[in-house]
Amino acid sequence: MSQPKVTVLHGPNLNLLGAREPEVYGYETLDDVNNALREKARIAGWAINCFQSNHEGELIDAIHAARLDETLAIIINPAAYTHTSVAILDALNAFEGKVIEVHISNVHKRESFRHHSYVSLRADGVIAGLGTQGYQAALKAILAT
Repeated sequence: MSQPKVTVLHGPNLNLLGAREPEVYGYETLDDVNNALREKARIAGWAINCFQSNHEGELIDAIHAARLDETLAIIINPAAYTHTSVAILDALNAFEGKVIEVHISNVHKRESFRHHSYVSLRADGVIAGLGTQGYQAALKAILAT
């Protein structure tokens, strides 16, 4: 049997992590986040694929790819697409594995439009407001299953 796999998807503007609004999102870069996840997955004997895009269709394609390559779980921070993308929800609904939605900031303490998530309709778990440590918490939950 091959290694169990997890896919981590980062939505729009997360490529600017560490530089964009550090008072909200912190100073850790996306590479820092991904490298920490890769190390934790490696130690646990899991394969991990980390992918960021500012384009909705590319995120959907990555979800479709995860569906076909025996990926067991997706960790997704859809960023602004959280509040707008029925298409990402539909793609996640076609994925049979575990889905954990992550938000760096506490979206419920922010503007009211951020309080609604289409992705949450599919997510098995939602982590918000733990900073970049939310990704680690999501991976820990997946590795425990």
